[in-house]
Amino acid sequence: MSFDLQPHLKGELIELRPLAPEHWDDLFAVASDPLIWEQHPESDRYKEDVFRVFFREALESGGAFVVIDTKTQHVIGSTRFYGYDPEKTEIEIGWTFLARKFWGGRYNAEMKRLLLNHAFKFVESVVFLVGEKNFRSQKAMEKIGATKIGLVTRTYGNHPPHLSVKYVVMRQPES
Repeated sequence: MSFDLQPHLKGELIELRPLAPEHWDDLFAVASDPLIWEQHPESDRYKEDVFRVFFREALESGGAFVVIDTKTQHVIGSTRFYGYDPEKTEIEIGWTFLARKFWGGRYNAEMKRLLLNHAFKFVESVVFLVGEKNFRSQKAMEKIGATKIGLVTRTYGNHPPHLSVKYVVMRQPES
């Protein structure tokens, strides 16, 4: 069975739908808030030209989603699967952002639960890379039970390489 990188996943609070070109306006409306990116290594991602690169790369990745609020049906963010490695039985979840009004708990927790549940049908481990100074996202990783592994170097857009904190969640054996 091959890994479906863009399933339609639905929870109580959110729905994850495959990212499509027609999501540009709604997603950029969310992403244009500078405070979303203030702790991110690519802190200028709220600018249209920078976000266009992010959006294009998300489409090209084949694993990106828009996050939809089930109550309003509005786009509230994005996330993606990336770097599926069948040999290591591993995939990364990342490039995640939510509108600020959805920060701090239930929405992110449900999104990660939906993604992890799907991923663990195909892999043993899921990796998350979080900017070294992105303390909000590091705290969110700890909330979902991710284990901090160490530091790795990553490059975003046209910015110089920077350090990211690597987290891993392992599939739990069925009891």
